[in-house]
This record gives sequence, structure tokens and C-alpha cells, in this order.
Amino acid sequence: MKVYFKRAFDDILANVFLTAITVGTIALAILIACAFALFFVNAGHMLNAWEKGVRMMVYLKPHTSEAARLDTRYRLTRIDGVKKVVFVSRQEALARLKQQMPGRAGLLDDLRENPLPDAFEVTVVPGSQAEAVIELIARRISSLPGVDDVEYGKRWLRRFAQLINLFRLAGFAVGGLLFMAAVFIVANTVRLVLYSRREEIEIMRLVGATDRFIKIPFYLEGTILGAVGAVIGLAVLFAGYWTFVSRLQQELGDGAKLIGFFSPSVCLAIVAAGMLVGWLGCLISLKQFMKA
Repeated sequence: MKVYFKRAFDDILANVFLTAITVGTIALAILIACAFALFFVNAGHMLNAWEKGVRMMVYLKPHTSEAARLDTRYRLTRIDGVKKVVFVSRQEALARLKQQMPGRAGLLDDLRENPLPDAFEVTVVPGSQAEAVIELIARRISSLPGVDDVEYGKRWLRRFAQLINLFRLAGFAVGGLLFMAAVFIVANTVRLVLYSRREEIEIMRLVGATDRFIKIPFYLEGTILGAVGAVIGLAVLFAGYWTFVSRLQQELGDGAKLIGFFSPSVCLAIVAAGMLVGWLGCLISLKQFMKA
């Protein structure tokens, strides 16, 4: 086996330019495909986190009396699918808004009166997060006498789901094209190496070398190039991820923790996929060369 690895590394070092192109192509394919995959994974996590704690803001009509507010609260608790109801006064809502806008809180200090209405923060029961169920709950809440408006991010949720579907289709298309391109580049690289050593291979055949003895170093070469390209692609992706999360953490604080990277097992699977790309490229080239 040492002989096979030595021949594989000798070919890699003897064709540095072709090796660099091959590794770069595989790294680029891994980088782009995994970037799409990472987006899907984190988007799914964020969507699940949102669905597990769906909250509706139920805004009350202006000048609602204390008795009407208490009656509305009681009616909200009686609606199927409602887990928790918390009253948010106008003053508390304004204080929350100032906390969310620390750099622009001074703009709110100049207000002559508080423009925000009293509201209830309604938490939906887990298992009632389907869009149709949420819409039904929202309609029931809207029909209550003291309710002025209900907001729960319906438009945002729909647009977010549409964006995910769009990126998923684009990811499959781009990932497939890059996979084929990487296999093609590896196949061409190995083919050029084979043709540069065709006289040596013919001599090896004449002295009785088996096809297996000739092919194994090339399979190892393609597998090694695939592994190196996958590792480089993952490293670049992780560097970009770390930079993005570091900046996002300054803005969102703990909210940035929802965005994660691939697990070690997934990273190993990605490296294995890169090795498969290299192996397939060698397989295609060797089949064509050996038939010639």
C-alpha cells in the first residue's frame, strides 16, 4: 500500500498546476453547495424556533375601559389554542421599544404623547402552529369587541417560506452543476496524467502489471484531491460563518446563537462527498483510458 500512496503523491507533486485547479474546483463546489445547505439548516432552525413560540400581539381599541380590558382578557383565555395571555400597557410597550432602539431612543423622548396602544401578548399552544390554525385563532381574536388589530407576522412567515423554497431550488441546481463540473475537472486532470505516463503504463503492462496495480494509485490520487478540496471549502465556509456570526452577535446578542454550523459528523460526510467526487473523476478517466 505504501507503494500506491507514494506513486499517488508523486503524481500530485509532479502536476502542481493541474492539482491546484482540481483542488480549487472541488473546494469551490463544496463551498457553494454547503453554503446553500447551511442556509437551509439555519433557516429551518429559525422557523422551528418561531413556530414553537408563536406569539400574537392583540392591540386594543383606543380608550378601552378597565372593565372592557378585563373582559377581553377573559375571552382570549377561552379561545382554543391560546396558551398564555399577558397584558402589555402603552407605557411598557414604549419602554420595550426604547430598549430595542438604544441608539435612537432619544427620538422617542421628544414625543408629546405615547402613540402606542394597550395590547395583549398571546402565546399559542404548541401543536397549534399550522398556518391555517393560526389564521383561525387570529380571526376569532379579531372578532372580539375590544380588539382593534391582531399582528403575528403572517406576511413575514409566508415570504420567509417562499424564500427558503427559492433558495432550495437554486441550491439543488447549482450544487448539481458544480458536482458535475468537479467530476469533469478531476477526470480531465487524471486523463492528462495518464497520457503523460502512457509509455510507462504500457511498459508496466508488458512486464505483467495488472490493471489493479495500475489503477489504484490514480484512485488514491483522486480521493486525496477530493478530500483536500473538501477540507479547504469547509474551512473557507467556516471562516465566513464565524465572521458573519461575530458581527451579528454585536447586533442581536444571544439571538445570534440560533445560527449554527455543521456538526462534526456532517463535516466528515462532506469530506467523504469530496472524496467521492475525486474517485468518480478517476473512474471515468480510467475506463476511457483502459479501453483505448
